[in-house]
Amino acid sequence: MAQTLAKMAEEVLRCADGREKTALARRHAATWFAAREAGTPLAIGSAEPPLHPARPDKPELLSPRDVPRRRPGSEAGRAALLHAVAHIELNAVDLHWDIIARFTHVPFPLGFYDDWVKAGDEEAKHFNLVSDCLEEMGSHYGALPAHAGMWRAAEDTAQDLMGRLAVVPMVLEARGLDVTPGMIDVFRKAKVSRAVDALEVIYAEEVGHVAYGSKWFHFLCGRHELDPKAEFHRLVTQYFHSSLKPPFNEEKRAEAGLPPDFYWPLADETPAKPRAAR
Repeated sequence: MAQTLAKMAEEVLRCADGREKTALARRHAATWFAAREAGTPLAIGSAEPPLHPARPDKPELLSPRDVPRRRPGSEAGRAALLHAVAHIELNAVDLHWDIIARFTHVPFPLGFYDDWVKAGDEEAKHFNLVSDCLEEMGSHYGALPAHAGMWRAAEDTAQDLMGRLAVVPMVLEARGLDVTPGMIDVFRKAKVSRAVDALEVIYAEEVGHVAYGSKWFHFLCGRHELDPKAEFHRLVTQYFHSSLKPPFNEEKRAEAGLPPDFYWPLADETPAKPRAAR
């Protein structure tokens, strides 16, 4: 029986080891795009994705309040910061392949799958880049405890594709655009060039992932004759269990198709008013 994209996505989700998961994700992405270039795209098919993706025995997953605070002024603190990034990237691999496997009942043009396969492939690359940095520092992914709440957005939106698009790429990944420049500065000041290079790749490519979320969210709003801004506010209020936290990287968010009137009304403070001219 011919392999389908949905079954390949399910294989990624059911693979536990981080390096093996990301190798499988990259291999399946190459298979998908080779077939697309040949003009013989794989069938999308259907799958039975697990509610929770397979995970390695380590890291230990803790409640967010129990994860030790990271102090990037020391090498141990910088290693802890990279460990947190690796954990985010591994979850992102699963999030993007899950959107492929879980929502095959929603009709889409093939471009939808092109975008999420590409995003899943890039997140796999990001995990490996950061894991390589950790290993160069004498650590590894799994050496420290990590945040147990990363998958909650996927669980909450398992039956709601528009909710998934609103919360995962348009809120959680957009947050990465806000905080990554500060992380790059931490490693640049510490002269850890390999980490700087890895984070700059992540920063550049995450803009595209946020943009994919915005594009397909607007596509579905158009299909269902919904106002995108009002629907985004409704879904984030329903599924995101916190307020959005400024400061926001307004330039990169705009580049990704997120105007300020989407996220500022959901923030826990209002934007500063410009001073009147004297």
